[in-house]
Amino acid sequence: MRLAARLGFPYSAPSTPGGVEPVAAPKRTGVDYHSAWARRFPARWSRVVLLESVMRPAMRVLANPDRVGLDRLADLAARKQPVIFAANHNSHIDTPLVLTSLPEPWRHHTFVGAAADYFFRTRMTGAVASLTLNAVPIERTKVSRRSAHHAAALIDEGWSMLIFPEGGRSPDGWGQPFRGGAAYLSLRCGVPVVPVHIGGSGRVLAKGKRAPARAATTVTFGAPLVPGGDEDSRRFGARLERAVAALADEAATDWYSARLRAHHGTTPVLGGPATTSWRRAWARGDHRRPRGSARRRSGPTWPDLT
Repeated sequence: MRLAARLGFPYSAPSTPGGVEPVAAPKRTGVDYHSAWARRFPARWSRVVLLESVMRPAMRVLANPDRVGLDRLADLAARKQPVIFAANHNSHIDTPLVLTSLPEPWRHHTFVGAAADYFFRTRMTGAVASLTLNAVPIERTKVSRRSAHHAAALIDEGWSMLIFPEGGRSPDGWGQPFRGGAAYLSLRCGVPVVPVHIGGSGRVLAKGKRAPARAATTVTFGAPLVPGGDEDSRRFGARLERAVAALADEAATDWYSARLRAHHGTTPVLGGPATTSWRRAWARGDHRRPRGSARRRSGPTWPDLT
């Protein structure tokens, strides 16, 4: 290498003439990370083994997930069409929890929209996220045409997508406003969006915690949504957020009561009560989802986001 540099061009790269803007070296981190290798056969096979032999047992031990609403996906599964799964986000275990809860044909044919500035900040973290989660970098601080084009191209190729419209984990257990990425991609690619609510994952591994704890969780799948003829991405995104809030209400009470409140527009919002931080923490409490008949309550409750 040093000898080539001493010999100069053509044995090494030519120098940039004076007055000419030098070409910037290509980036290989962040949104510029190339993850196509993670969807080739060797990586896909490795990911199947990892998901079935490591992730699923780990989620069963740590989170003991109760999976609700899988019957609502039966028609889509029969057609084997790509979809966008949009879920609330409170914990790092949300991604493996949803991936291991997906039925076929999506479980091994779904990519994850992951924050470019977090999961792809170095080539090593990008490689780990790509191999284990089939993640692709998505910019969350601004609307990125490149990120949207990359995700849309994969959906057009037949891949389904898991995305967290909040853009990051909740800092206090309550939901954050949804961004428009899922709605935009649904409109652009002509695919339905499946709302997903994850309850209890914050008790397993909340933001800021380093060690997980065992706790029961619930993954509730909603009926697929398609944009109406008069809906833009903003309106469709707002309807998607309301659908996830209704699933949270269903997980906290029961299907009929939740649907009744959704019909009357009284579903508790994901963002929680607009009050002081200590009262928000008190209102959140410990909403562990009771099993069986004990979970039936008539009155509205705040969604379980912890």
